[in-house]
Amino acid sequence: MKCCFCGNNSSNVVETRRTDDGQIVRRRRECKSCEKRFTTYEAMKPYSLEVIKSDGSVEKFSRDKLVKGVSKACEKRPVDKKKIENVVDSIEATITEDNRDKISTEIIGEMVMERLKELDEVAYMRFASVYRSFEDINSFKKELEHLNSEN
Repeated sequence: MKCCFCGNNSSNVVETRRTDDGQIVRRRRECKSCEKRFTTYEAMKPYSLEVIKSDGSVEKFSRDKLVKGVSKACEKRPVDKKKIENVVDSIEATITEDNRDKISTEIIGEMVMERLKELDEVAYMRFASVYRSFEDINSFKKELEHLNSEN
């Protein structure tokens, strides 16, 4: 931590306390160069991911929407809620690891399809039919042939 008195980048933490609600950490520091003490406050930055939709509009990322979409694809399939949560957790982890602040629905959709393909092929086809906007049975057949050729 940079000293506010002399600008040195090296300090020792003398004391650490949490605020009453535990959301902020207060640290008393002592500069190794000038030996003056100063206080720093650390707070968790809220994660704010925005999603760029296909029409160009932007909205906040919603885990609930993602859970609903995956759940809908897995409806009446032998996929329990824990596996759905794991799929969503995996997608969120991938997004946060990339340190993105914006992501397109296309990228999220591809991540969902990739994970559903491994989880349940019927759920994958359901999701793909909506995500890729299948207009007729031939579109559905092509995707099914593509899925079969990968296996």
